[in-house]
Amino acid sequence: MKVAINQPYFFPYLGYFSLIENVDLFILFDTPQFMRHGWIERNQILKPNGEPLYIKVPLVKHKRETAIIDIQIRRNENWQDKILAQLVSYRKKAPFYKEVIILLEDIFTIETDSISELNYYSLVKVCEYLGISTPIKVWSKMNIEIEEVKEADEWALQICKAIKANTYINPKDGISFFDVTKYKNEEIDIKFLEFRIEEYKQLDNVFTPYMSIIDVMMFNEKEVIKEMLSKFKYI
Repeated sequence: MKVAINQPYFFPYLGYFSLIENVDLFILFDTPQFMRHGWIERNQILKPNGEPLYIKVPLVKHKRETAIIDIQIRRNENWQDKILAQLVSYRKKAPFYKEVIILLEDIFTIETDSISELNYYSLVKVCEYLGISTPIKVWSKMNIEIEEVKEADEWALQICKAIKANTYINPKDGISFFDVTKYKNEEIDIKFLEFRIEEYKQLDNVFTPYMSIIDVMMFNEKEVIKEMLSKFKYI
């Protein structure tokens, strides 16, 4: 069984979905400390002039050591309508604007104070839209006991051992983070996925990569996006 583990990001970029598509089980790791200026509560779309623009979910103030699972959304703010308004600039140029807005409106109906739950729900819904069938589970709800984790790169190792996964897939950025020997010693094959970004027509003539999956869905058919997800190699 091939497994990938990642934090629950807010409408992440296409490479995140390539990781989901190419494993047998995807686990949302929601127990680490929340890191500011990351991708848990925000991501990027495009302004009318083609420059990046952040969309984000407002969060309740919290202590620095607060875990992702305990991060709360400020529900007294109408952030859903604000995000939808920020996307209006796509209306005239994005061929799939209507379909994506309907999808987002559906996602934004979820009643939750938890950013982790919102991100889980949105990932599941986007995967359904794209035809990605990989099961997505939330680590804090799996109720699985693992062996003691002594170093940060052992979380994935111990989880893989506990669920009897024989292959662990991680984005290529983690190459320097993991001690591959630990995994080999436990007969777990660890691979690093390098995703290749392919250009597509956006609002402006200059292509801006690594935008939220929202941008990708605005401009591309589902079948085209599925093909994009296969543009990777293991290193």
